[in-house]
Amino acid sequence: MTTQDTAGLRLPEYTQADQQEILGTGEDPFGVADTGLAWLPKEEHFGIRVDGRLVAHAGLRRLPVTVAGSDLTEVIGVGGVAVAPDVRGRGLARRILTTALSHARTMGPPHALLFCRPPLVALYERLGWQAIPTEVPVLVEQPQDRVITMPLHTMVTPLHEGARWPEGPVRLRSLPM
Repeated sequence: MTTQDTAGLRLPEYTQADQQEILGTGEDPFGVADTGLAWLPKEEHFGIRVDGRLVAHAGLRRLPVTVAGSDLTEVIGVGGVAVAPDVRGRGLARRILTTALSHARTMGPPHALLFCRPPLVALYERLGWQAIPTEVPVLVEQPQDRVITMPLHTMVTPLHEGARWPEGPVRLRSLPM
């Protein structure tokens, strides 16, 4: 792989076929089907191609959020982060997130937020994300006006210098991304 091959780029769209190109055709490519959560699609997509093949993706979406009862207004939700199994361990997660977060910084909100399975927390921490302590409730909306506690780990990262995540319960005022 050359550096040019692994530069992140903005994708005009991201389809089910694109996801399958990265992760294959398994029924639960992100390992979260057992949560039973409904998810929002991402609005902005970034990818890395190697020899024409899409091997990494990260998506973004603006989301309304309240922290400690005070409207933070919006965060940039990061989701659909994926690296093809045969090219993992080459820094592609860092590269695709760097590309996506560079764009997220132009969108205005002070923080990015993502949800991940426990085995991925250490990876995101190495990439500069901070876990919201598991004892802090993180609520998300679900269909039929349900509000539930997010069963996955919640992580945040500042998008602008001096941005500090406030302490307290988190309420995502939408489906998760």
